[in-house]
Amino acid sequence: MYLISSCLCGVNCKYNGGNNLNSECLELVKEGKAILVCPEQLGGLNTPRIPAEIIGKAEDILQGNSNSKIITKDKIDVTSEFLKGAQETLKIANLYNIKKAILKEGSPSCGVKYVYDGTFSSNKISGMGLTAKVLRENGIEVIGDTDFGRK
Repeated sequence: MYLISSCLCGVNCKYNGGNNLNSECLELVKEGKAILVCPEQLGGLNTPRIPAEIIGKAEDILQGNSNSKIITKDKIDVTSEFLKGAQETLKIANLYNIKKAILKEGSPSCGVKYVYDGTFSSNKISGMGLTAKVLRENGIEVIGDTDFGRK
């Protein structure tokens, strides 16, 4: 059983109200092999919503470093909502004994190999989103959507 970012299966939960449909991920859902989650919605954020990016690193947020946070483009701190979403996602993963997750690259929640740099200028940097980091730290293999199907 997989945990999959809902946006990858056509659910309109992206910050802009759209989705990132990935037909291979959708096939897993149709086969009954996946559970969908949107950490941002689980954390209480609306859809659509103002885009958010990580300033610093997910691991620093988890360690309580106040210099690292997740902010919206209009400078609102939404770190607590992203933390709640990551914890709720982990609860769901544990309920279903999930061992693998396929997550949307670039997202401040779900990025596996990269996230955006916090400047809202479309610059990508190496790093993980908050939910991806929480899942990995709890023994769940996280796979970015750009790598899914290549393993």
